[in-house]
Amino acid sequence: MPDPDQIALVQRLFVQNMVAVRGFVIALMPDFSSVDDVVQETFLTVTAKADDFVEGTKFRSWAFSIARFKVLEAARQPGSKELLLDAEVIEALCATESEIEKANTDDGLRALEECKDGLAPKARRVIALRYEESHRPPEIAERLGWTVNAVNVALARARKALRECVDRKLKKETI
Repeated sequence: MPDPDQIALVQRLFVQNMVAVRGFVIALMPDFSSVDDVVQETFLTVTAKADDFVEGTKFRSWAFSIARFKVLEAARQPGSKELLLDAEVIEALCATESEIEKANTDDGLRALEECKDGLAPKARRVIALRYEESHRPPEIAERLGWTVNAVNVALARARKALRECVDRKLKKETI
């Protein structure tokens, strides 16, 4: 049984980092309806493994690694949607933890929301269909009366615009 003080510590740290953990899970999962379940499972595992956490080390990195396994576990469940990214890509992304931590800060999520609001209406709609409603490009093309290629180009341009906008906003905040 983990030490009650250690449990309280990791639970407090989890709550402090919940937005970042949730953002990390969202980035890896196509099924937004499962995100809260995975975050909850991550919390339960963090609590159960409280004694494994060494105070003074990077809690967020530790929680992200647990969340990554929970995402992969959820993807293996019958009836789950396939991951947005291959398991190997997820592993590679997780290897660059400092970039993931930077991208999943409260400021980063706020900047992303602001940047989404600044997209052209068609770009905002394509992004919403893909990442908020979890539709694949062929489904989006059918809904919008576009070609699949046009959807892929629109998504690529919108992602690039969002990435550049978020980078600008985050750089501006650190100055």
